[in-house]
Amino acid sequence: MSLPEYELVRSGRKTLAVEITGDCRVVVRAPARLSRERIERFVAEHEAWIEKHLEVQRRRKENHPLPTEAEREAYIKKARDILPGKVERFGRIMGVSPTGITITGAEKRFGSCSAKNRICFSWRLMAYPEEAIDYVVVHELAHIRHKDHSKRFYAFVEEVLPDWRERRRLLRE
Repeated sequence: MSLPEYELVRSGRKTLAVEITGDCRVVVRAPARLSRERIERFVAEHEAWIEKHLEVQRRRKENHPLPTEAEREAYIKKARDILPGKVERFGRIMGVSPTGITITGAEKRFGSCSAKNRICFSWRLMAYPEEAIDYVVVHELAHIRHKDHSKRFYAFVEEVLPDWRERRRLLRE
């Protein structure tokens, strides 16, 4: 059995961890003094997890290639054109209102809501179906009332989008 190729990063941390990066690299983070034998045993023990998540990341890259500059600009324009209206519409339904909206280029999250109720959306969300976009809008608006991901938070989301689980699934494909 041969181990998957991986990049080893040693530091002052106390635990071992494995990460699959957006560009399909396997990164193992380890305590500075941990033996290579223990690290390799850890990688071997997690081989199935590594292979599964590498395949997920490969599919994600295939389904969502890096946009060209023209596509990026089109997504930004689309985000600026449609997201404020969606926020206003769903905000009225939910009885909440953000203090502002910002369009960002975030790569790892489609949206966020600050402690001061300012909502940020990544223009990358525009590459997804309308149902998924609506889910992210409702999800972030729900954070105005619930700053966590508690049962009450998801119950609030479900009041507006009973099919939120299916919509969220679209973001993971």
